[in-house]
Amino acid sequence: MMMVAVAIMAAVNVDAQSAGEMYLKPMVGGTLSTLVGDADNAKMKVGLIAGFELGYNINERFGVTAGALYALQGAKNDDTDENMNLDYLNVPVLANVYVIPGLALKAGVQAGFLTRAKTKVNGEDFDFKDFMKKVDFSIPVGVSYEISDFIIDARYNIGVSQINKDEHDGWLSDGSVRNSVITLTVGYKIPF
Repeated sequence: MMMVAVAIMAAVNVDAQSAGEMYLKPMVGGTLSTLVGDADNAKMKVGLIAGFELGYNINERFGVTAGALYALQGAKNDDTDENMNLDYLNVPVLANVYVIPGLALKAGVQAGFLTRAKTKVNGEDFDFKDFMKKVDFSIPVGVSYEISDFIIDARYNIGVSQINKDEHDGWLSDGSVRNSVITLTVGYKIPF
């Protein structure tokens, strides 16, 4: 089985990173998000993510990216059938370390700007944006693989800042709540 995987990897066109290369990467994909900390009964929910990143390869082994990604995040509460929708404009800045041509390990920082916070309670829509902090900070870590200018990217965004204000009544009111988000995207690298 391992020999088959090696043969498949050898057969695909993997681009090496060129020193000084700049590129734009439009990207789209999905999110698996939940809330951690003092969020009672928070379960994962599926969402979408789309946007772009700008990249610069300093040399064949190291590069940096910065981008703007609109992400549909939040959580479900199975006990109350509540579906919490938190939409963010995320701005990640990442270092990319290429362990082999095409395969990068990445880590960095991300600021997320809340654009929407809505839920449905007993069939009625409720906007709770005023009870949420407007900026969220996280540490994204992940891996990406490039095949013929297509880049598959998987990340885990570790929330490090409290996203709820203390005066919110509901299932976020008992303490500090943070985002926890897994993203999987496909992008296309456009050099310039």
